[in-house]
Amino acid sequence: MPRSRLVLAVLAAAWPTAAPAQPKDPPATDPATMKVAKDFKVELLYSVPKDAEGSWVAMCTDPKGRLIVSDQYGALYRVTPPPVGAAGETKVEKIPAQVGSAQGLLWAFDALYVVVNAPGKGKTNASGLYRVTSSKKDDTLDTVELLRPLEGGGGEHGPHAVLLHPDGKRLTVVCGNQTKLTKFDATKVPPVWGEDHLLPRLPDGRGFMAGVLGPGGAIYNVSPDGKQWELFSVGFRNQYDAAYNRRGDLFTYDADMEWDFNTPWYRPTRVCYVPPGSEFGWRNGAGKYPPFYPDNLPPVVDIGPGSPTGVCFGYGAKFPAKYQDAFYICDWSYGKLYAVHLKPSGGAYKADVEEFVTGTPLPLTDLVVNPADGAMYFAIGGRKTKSGLYRVTYTKELPGGRDSELGAGPLAGVRRSLEEFHGKQDPAAVAAGWAQLGSPDRFVRFAARAALEHQDPKLWADKALAETDPAKATHALLALVRVSAPCPEHTSDKKVKGDPALRSKILAALGRIDFAKVTDEQKLDLLRVYQVLFNRFGPPTADERKAWLAKYTPAFPAGNRFVDGMLLEVLVYLQDEAVAPKAVKLLKDAPTQEEQLEYVRSLRVLRAGWTPELRREYFTWFVKAANYKGGASFQLFLKRIKDDAAATLAPAEMQALAAIINADPATVKLPPEPPRPFVKAWKVDDLAKGLEDGLKGGRDFDRGRKLFASAKCFACHRFDNEGGANGPDLSGVAGRFGPRDLLESVLDPSKEVSDQYQAVEIRTTDERVVIGRIVNLKEDVVMVNTDMMDPGSTVSVARKAIDTMRPSRVSMMPAGLLDTFTEAEVLDLTAYMLSRGDRGHAMFKKR
Repeated sequence: MPRSRLVLAVLAAAWPTAAPAQPKDPPATDPATMKVAKDFKVELLYSVPKDAEGSWVAMCTDPKGRLIVSDQYGALYRVTPPPVGAAGETKVEKIPAQVGSAQGLLWAFDALYVVVNAPGKGKTNASGLYRVTSSKKDDTLDTVELLRPLEGGGGEHGPHAVLLHPDGKRLTVVCGNQTKLTKFDATKVPPVWGEDHLLPRLPDGRGFMAGVLGPGGAIYNVSPDGKQWELFSVGFRNQYDAAYNRRGDLFTYDADMEWDFNTPWYRPTRVCYVPPGSEFGWRNGAGKYPPFYPDNLPPVVDIGPGSPTGVCFGYGAKFPAKYQDAFYICDWSYGKLYAVHLKPSGGAYKADVEEFVTGTPLPLTDLVVNPADGAMYFAIGGRKTKSGLYRVTYTKELPGGRDSELGAGPLAGVRRSLEEFHGKQDPAAVAAGWAQLGSPDRFVRFAARAALEHQDPKLWADKALAETDPAKATHALLALVRVSAPCPEHTSDKKVKGDPALRSKILAALGRIDFAKVTDEQKLDLLRVYQVLFNRFGPPTADERKAWLAKYTPAFPAGNRFVDGMLLEVLVYLQDEAVAPKAVKLLKDAPTQEEQLEYVRSLRVLRAGWTPELRREYFTWFVKAANYKGGASFQLFLKRIKDDAAATLAPAEMQALAAIINADPATVKLPPEPPRPFVKAWKVDDLAKGLEDGLKGGRDFDRGRKLFASAKCFACHRFDNEGGANGPDLSGVAGRFGPRDLLESVLDPSKEVSDQYQAVEIRTTDERVVIGRIVNLKEDVVMVNTDMMDPGSTVSVARKAIDTMRPSRVSMMPAGLLDTFTEAEVLDLTAYMLSRGDRGHAMFKKR
């Protein structure tokens, strides 16, 4: 099971008005309290006796249509469910094989494959891939064979799933980011990964995985005997499971790091399409790659905060075609089983996400479709919580036939042809890859560059240095940098190994690109090449530095906050004497704490160009930021940043700034923000005409973003890769709401409270009242977030101490947030929230 995550409490309308105090070993969550997709039914087949059979976290089917499950900390069990639609008991038998603590199970090649995640060191209880068979060639599984030990298990980020490869000849094994890379015999991933941070990395404030280098979680293809391993994809945080679609494309559901909430390096849980040779950019601490880095791939869709567990496609289920084709993903901590409806898009996919089954508590661990009866089975449990086994069936008559098969995206064939060159050398790869380096599709460009990186650079280095097309040159030169020098952090002596002469040639080639004439997306790609170049080859010569600053200092700021953040990193690395005043102004004007943190993080290592006034303004920011909210590591990240900045001060500067550096924020009086006067308690009808006429053009999106911050929306809601995580992500709101419906939900948040974000009111046997959202579970304790603007404000309540628990009728989102806004400001804010639907991803739009 992945580590703790915040959970959205989902209470269906069927939740009883009062829940009695729990008995010593209560039954698993009642399906009557769950919200289930229309025309589907959930039935509880078995409440697992915790003391006898533990808490189930992994599941598969065997050839006879039975289930095989595993206790997280114990044995394997074989489960025979009653026939669908018939009364009967669920039969549970302990499997005699001396192996358990599995997080991955698969029946294939006449054997049970088991991925153990445990701290033991024996031949049957150490982390690794095992094969279990019957010594008598009957139904008794009693023989255990360790095929490959995997280091790093025992925690919740170790080895996880095993599944059958679509070629029917191999296995696919999924490992989280605490699993050390195992020895591989071949690789689809170019073996040139690195950390590639230009400025010193910020390790996690609480020390989690500090010192652990990339490439993070990995996926392998493995021979049935466990002897041949091929590295297929890297860069995950903690992907618990994966599944192939009918086209043989692999998908997974990767984890977030909830301690990073409200920082620019927070990445939500996300569904990823995983092509051969892919990299997804996990690095420890604040080093996680943003989705726009060209040396990693973006997700298909962000889900939000959560705790990913089992996944599967609906193939074989007696469901309508739409649900047969869906990719189902389990969120342990939020209690949500999502149906992800995938659609081809370019060289990859896009997706719509539907809540299929939700409940409280519903710590989902794994799920399967049983081909024997066409039903879906899911388990809840993990971390010694109450476990149960459930079955999902469709209650209506199925329509005849089925929809057409999921087609390929228009560029999928191009991408696949390039992936044929991954893992082997073939002179034809250069011409094929070159033709697609400038493709408008991210996945095609990535596959083209990876194809080059698998080839001898002598075949294409000169071509890269001579390329005049900006897009092709950028990606070709990124490939040349990566294959020509290792990342220093991945070498034994941590020293730069790049050839200075080649660095000068690459700088000259990059210098031909006109920064003012390329798109914002291309600017980000170009700046990333500079970052990786200087990281692996070291700083430029004095003359090269002078020429670079002459070109790029005037370009800062560029008017796009992501470009400005990237460009500032390089300017700080080169110690540009002119950047401090411009960057401090950006810091002062930035409306969100994520954008502010991006600038503060870079400026912490700038030594050049400061004045006493700028230094004081910089350190005063930390006093203001003491009131900012975030995940468990947030304030510790701030402390690391401030300590690094203080280390750049001369003794006289330290003495002059000591009072503000060491100040207790509670005692410092900063100039208050001017209060906004009350304008009107707005109703939707007051704004009807403006909504109809005023959103057609000419709205101020930049002001809308600032108003989004002023109204405290960013405190709870994520939008365009920044903001809180306790409320719904509003990035895709344009596809779900019209202007009137969206504004009504803001002005009157309690009129219709989504089950997904509804609070609960808990009354305890000692007469306490706790109102908030259940955010985590551990054994028999529920943790409730009582303040949406502070992810860390949780209260623990023992389940046995709960007297009653009922849905709260009042939204946790306060009313009156827009009462100080003018009509024009309300319309600008509304236009901003709808802007991604109108303008595409706002990341690549100017301020």
